Amino acid sequence: MPRRRRQRASLPRLLLRGAFALAGLWLAGFVVFLISVFTAAPPNPLPPADGIVALTGGDNRIGAALALLAERQAPLLLISGAGRGTYLGDFTADDAAAITRYASAITLGHMADTTHGNALEAAAWARAHNMRSLIVVTADYHMPRAMQEISQQLPGVTLIPDPVRPPAMRKMISLPTLRLLIAEYTKYLTVRAGLGRLAAGLLNSEP
Repeated sequence: MPRRRRQRASLPRLLLRGAFALAGLWLAGFVVFLISVFTAAPPNPLPPADGIVALTGGDNRIGAALALLAERQAPLLLISGAGRGTYLGDFTADDAAAITRYASAITLGHMADTTHGNALEAAAWARAHNMRSLIVVTADYHMPRAMQEISQQLPGVTLIPDPVRPPAMRKMISLPTLRLLIAEYTKYLTVRAGLGRLAAGLLNSEP
């Protein structure tokens, strides 16, 4: 009887220790994630590629992608997640001239409304053009998940990150920024676990 009681008493302790261990692993991973986000930078120099993929959903992403196209870093650009009924002329006035000039090199993807959808859209586009390398343009905090999603759909294709720092990330120590990063890290872990569709459906996986 005393031995059974000790075993029963030790079970809550084991569960508590397990919970603390998981929390410690989550926190350690989150710190690594923060370091990767706040130190994110494109390769210098940025190598040329077969195509550029810009994931919509945040400030400055389209402008950065158009600048790469103008600099001839790649001959073609996909703007993924543009939304149904969106046209090139619907983007900001600052980008209008560049969009008009390079219209023949730009494809608007209308089907994606999640990061998982972006990856599927980018993969179909890249395969259609026999691409072996892509420059990926999205927000710095969103880049790890975007790269993971796209790499799962395009194994063997070289992905080159070109992160953009959005206004929301310019205040590193703020509650809204922390919430954003925690949510994004949770989605990233879900994708790493091979549950990208779950992240898209249950975690509101828009970039």
